[in-house]
Amino acid sequence: MNGLGSVWGHIRRDPWALGGVIVVGVFVLAAIFAPLITAINGQDPYTYHLHALDGSGAPKGFGGGISWQHWFGVEPLTGRDLFAIVVYGSRLSLTVGVLATAVAVAIGVAVGLTAGYFGGWYDRIASRVVDVMLGFPSLIFMISLTAIAAAAFPRPVLMVLVIGFFGWPAVARVVRGQTLSLRQRTFVVASEAMGAGDGHVLWRQLLPNVGATIIVYATILVPAMIGTEAALSFLGVGVPPPTPSWGRTIGDAVAWFSTDPAYLAFPGGALFLVTLALNAFGDGLRDALDPRVNRRRGIRSKSTTAEPGKPGAHEEVTA
Repeated sequence: MNGLGSVWGHIRRDPWALGGVIVVGVFVLAAIFAPLITAINGQDPYTYHLHALDGSGAPKGFGGGISWQHWFGVEPLTGRDLFAIVVYGSRLSLTVGVLATAVAVAIGVAVGLTAGYFGGWYDRIASRVVDVMLGFPSLIFMISLTAIAAAAFPRPVLMVLVIGFFGWPAVARVVRGQTLSLRQRTFVVASEAMGAGDGHVLWRQLLPNVGATIIVYATILVPAMIGTEAALSFLGVGVPPPTPSWGRTIGDAVAWFSTDPAYLAFPGGALFLVTLALNAFGDGLRDALDPRVNRRRGIRSKSTTAEPGKPGAHEEVTA
């Protein structure tokens, strides 16, 4: 509990990290309560409002058709409510981002932990596989795999598996480096000397000591996964319409940017905000879990409390 309190205390003192937590919390709540939120103005992301379009298919009025009924305007050609699309689209982006990160972290931790611990030929093979996969043009492979997959296979599940699979090598490299540094520590050597098996050393000794690194890396990896999902949807190989998706909405908006840039602003702004917030939270969490940062903060706080001329300052310095 004290550790969690210390982490939360650091995040509260960091305005960027605290702002990231608040923004991410807003998007998570919006994704969970999307039907209730869109019901406020009586809209949903599937109903066509053709009366809100002119003869060319462009939204009528200012800002892409912004009105009391359509807070963010409407989608060109279909007239679907853009506010509902953005709110419901957060469900897909956050779900794919979090689950793909979980897949990448699970594979990367298993490979990195075992490669760093066992070493030898297994470590050499695992390291070469990681190097080869990091050199792959992963986005091209993702596009190819999602394009040739059977139409009956659920597209969100496919995106989670594909994006997560190409994300594990970076996790494995980080975890392997941490494991190599812990491999010769006294507590690991003592456990082995007392007859502890490989499984005990891996999961009871090494894994808890790389847990902070894994958590921080996973937090920073989520926005990258969200961006990858948006890129695939932007290129037309993501979830099929009419499923709301920020990436596909941004891709459709590019063709209408010269007519009205407002259509691009809202989905693009949502994607920018959630990725920025997650990165800010990840940076704050990394600083909170870094003992070197905490040590410097403690030294700084002691130096500020021991200012000359104040009662007790001389006794603290001389002590």
